[in-house]
Amino acid sequence: MGCQNELLVQKICEIYEKISRLESLKPSKDVNMLFTQLVLTCIPPSPIDVTKLCKRVQEIRSKLIRLCGEAEGLLESHFSTILGSYDNPLHHLTIFPYYSNYLKLSLLEFTILTQHCTHVPNRVAFVGSGPLPLTSVVLASYHLTTTSFHNYDIDPSANSMASRLVSSDPDLSQRMFFHNTDILKVTNELKDYEVIFLAALVGMDKEEKVRVIDHLAKYMKPGGLLMLRSAHGARCFLYPVIDPSDLQGFEVLSVFHPTDEVINSVVIARSMDFDASMGLRRMEPTKDVTYEEMDISKGK
Repeated sequence: MGCQNELLVQKICEIYEKISRLESLKPSKDVNMLFTQLVLTCIPPSPIDVTKLCKRVQEIRSKLIRLCGEAEGLLESHFSTILGSYDNPLHHLTIFPYYSNYLKLSLLEFTILTQHCTHVPNRVAFVGSGPLPLTSVVLASYHLTTTSFHNYDIDPSANSMASRLVSSDPDLSQRMFFHNTDILKVTNELKDYEVIFLAALVGMDKEEKVRVIDHLAKYMKPGGLLMLRSAHGARCFLYPVIDPSDLQGFEVLSVFHPTDEVINSVVIARSMDFDASMGLRRMEPTKDVTYEEMDISKGK
């Protein structure tokens, strides 16, 4: 491992030690400062390969991903509660500190989706939508404006908070639905969706993530599209990684690794046993796409 990578790993491990000593991961001055420091450390493009790190660092990475997931959930709950106190919560989404990131990520995912789908999907699912389902809200508001969104989360309180955010909106309240269930218990219903989005924090380690992917492969509509979030370089210390080899039963169509403040990589794959009647194009796996090819500036 090069000197630069060693310094990077050392700094990440030092931040991990500080985070692991926190009494709570709920939003606070110290929590916000440490996680901001961690994200800023991991964002710059890096050639680091986390699979080649020593066992101790691998264990720290696994623990850090879980701490990040817990902190992210608490942050979303905190702001969902605040937003839910407004008469029109969706008019105040900009108070969430990472809202602009969700605008860019949602536009990125929509643009990639349009490259592999010739029509607007009628029904999509978002697995792991959480208490602040910003991806679904942004996609439904700006990009897929006639599509029904079925949001799945295992936590009833998260769905309760999320549904409160859209309940006063005359449009989204009719197109966004929330299901309190473990996605591994959903079977034939999955065939109703033309596109399924899988949140980055569904499955906090490789085994959990692959279990969910295998389940989706078994029950998804043939030819349906799966949109996943992964990570690349030092960002792998923040989120679990999806490798194309993990997508058994799917044809990987495109992989995109952002280099800006959008943390997550985006992977799109097609369920095998292609059904031509769906109107989806059969395409060769694409090269990694770039922001320039997408004209991200068109986002609202």
